[in-house]
Amino acid sequence: MTEYFDDTEIRDPAQRESALLDQLPDFLLSAITKSSGLNSHLQGHDLSGVRSREALAKLPVLRKPVLMEAQSRNPPYGGFADESVLNGTRIFMSPGPVWEPQPPGIDPWQIARSLFAAGLRAGDRVHNALSYHMTPGGIMLDEGARALGCQVFPAGIGNTEQQVEAAATYRPDAYIGTPDYLKTILDRALDMNADLSCIKRALVSGGALFPAMRDEYRNRGVQVLQAYATADIGVIAYETETAGLANPGMIVSENLIVEIVRPGTDEVVPVGEVGELVVTTFNAAYPLVRFGTGDLTKLLEEPSPCGRTNMRIAGWMGRADQRTKVKGMFVDPRQVARVQAAHSGIRRARLVVGREGAADTLTLLVEGEALDTTAIEQSLSDIMRLKGQVRMVSEPLPNDGIVVADERDYSE
Repeated sequence: MTEYFDDTEIRDPAQRESALLDQLPDFLLSAITKSSGLNSHLQGHDLSGVRSREALAKLPVLRKPVLMEAQSRNPPYGGFADESVLNGTRIFMSPGPVWEPQPPGIDPWQIARSLFAAGLRAGDRVHNALSYHMTPGGIMLDEGARALGCQVFPAGIGNTEQQVEAAATYRPDAYIGTPDYLKTILDRALDMNADLSCIKRALVSGGALFPAMRDEYRNRGVQVLQAYATADIGVIAYETETAGLANPGMIVSENLIVEIVRPGTDEVVPVGEVGELVVTTFNAAYPLVRFGTGDLTKLLEEPSPCGRTNMRIAGWMGRADQRTKVKGMFVDPRQVARVQAAHSGIRRARLVVGREGAADTLTLLVEGEALDTTAIEQSLSDIMRLKGQVRMVSEPLPNDGIVVADERDYSE
């Protein structure tokens, strides 16, 4: 028999839609009084009349570059947060940089629901291998797991041998972190002759869970589901399972309004067409309205076999812009430009994201003369907080505007 986190997951879709849309006018009118950035962004729009998806679609999409520009003018949040309610919480900095507040309250990013869907329960011990350093990922999962009643080991990233030794001692029931790092831990455990057969469940995020990788984990006794989350919003959608197998697509989290728009526009596309995922939250501390994630996906028409009734998305299908996620961290053209600016001899640069086995790789192709590739690699690491290689090219790089090229094959 399928279990649900709460009854909101199985309510009539029309009831859910009505509940969401009925909140909109009052929420928007209240939000602009406490968020000067949002007030400026929505200037000239009659928010009292936003009572339908059609009316919502007339508001402008807030995209990351606009938010980043606002934050640079008015740090740290660009006027988009209600800072009067943030005492006692945390402030985060994601690559870009983009600043995010931790909203007040228990599980403010709606993580617990996705953990429950992945099979975690109160009393489970959880190995949290997302980063706790500057960015919100580790804290987000930590808050959600503790809200569910789990006991969390804050492993973070790196120090793999120590992580294996710790896990072999305290015997976690579940892993949460990026998809590929779970393999790193399990493989290292084999090398160390350490028994981690205790790990039976995993919720992964921050990277692609390739079909072959999921199958490998299943063969190793770990049932893995994934959540789609952003640092700005939290969990937007999550996988569910039926009879031990992951259901197609992802269930949208409760208390969010999700739209799919044509990339670079405010225009909603027909159901089933691929476009940019746009999300409206009801988070009074950080009210993001029609926030463009920059990620591509599409809506799925059929209901989920698990019985949850909210709309479904197909999951992550690429980037609407050239920002992409590598090892749980975003990289974008602005960062490549900063590396290039630090080394005057670079005429042109292109960051290539690839895969070797289950691991993501970064290679910065540089065009120029008399370049110190070691110094450039250090700049790459300092600016992106990710390690990568630098390779000089003998032929000119294409003049096609591509700065970040994601060459990973998501079909494998």
